[in-house]
Amino acid sequence: MSALDQLTDWPVSNCAAAVVGLGGVLTTFGDQQHRYELASVTKPLAALATLVAVEEEAVSLDEALTDPALAGILPGATLRHLLAHASGIAPDRRERAATPGTRRIYSNAGFDVIGELVSSATGLAFADYLHEAVFAPLHMTATLHGSTAKDGIGSVADLTRVLTELLAPSGLVHPSTLQAATTVQFPNLRGVLPGYGVQDHNDWGLGFEIRADKNPHWTSARNSPATYGHFGRSGTMIWVDPQARLGLVALADRDFDEWSIEAWPLLSDAVLDEFS
Repeated sequence: MSALDQLTDWPVSNCAAAVVGLGGVLTTFGDQQHRYELASVTKPLAALATLVAVEEEAVSLDEALTDPALAGILPGATLRHLLAHASGIAPDRRERAATPGTRRIYSNAGFDVIGELVSSATGLAFADYLHEAVFAPLHMTATLHGSTAKDGIGSVADLTRVLTELLAPSGLVHPSTLQAATTVQFPNLRGVLPGYGVQDHNDWGLGFEIRADKNPHWTSARNSPATYGHFGRSGTMIWVDPQARLGLVALADRDFDEWSIEAWPLLSDAVLDEFS
């Protein structure tokens, strides 16, 4: 029995998944081309595009934001703060909720600001820049229709290409940039992990959540602390475990709820059992 066979018991209308290793896709389940609303799995894709813009010197990770509207509510905040949910911006409003670098506040508003900063600097709508910077080089058919934070649409086939790039980089971004994106930025910040409550160390990279010692969590307790990824409210998730040298993507058409809180760690356990 394959680790992914348990998806046949998921209480959803449609789902698909794939496991990725250093050499590419190891096994799949379901229609790999079926397109799903990615919800917040959009964020790491947007973050990768933003890091391409950083490497092109269109934007800076560490210069204070100069837009007067932003500087007024986020004095001293940088793009690095925004990508790491450490800017102090409120979850869904352009209001200051904390001093930059003092709390981990998961913010859709912050990612929408990121999209606007990149668009202003490059002269392209963020959706177009995302296509040119990430989707086209990785031969993805995914699209963005709306918010930088949550309005991506894509397939398992699309996301396996992202996981393959993360596990065995081909040059989308420099290795040092990828290392920063997938390791903890602004360590030891306390904050709420959506769906799982307050975490004393709510660790985050640049657009990627870092598993660290979080408990409870949507990955397996057996995933290494270095595991990074993201999940979406629409019932989507991706993770990469650099210690196991594995990646997992699972997409469904039922919103995150008790079913996924139970199912995702069990799936992760089965993947680790079979492939590591």
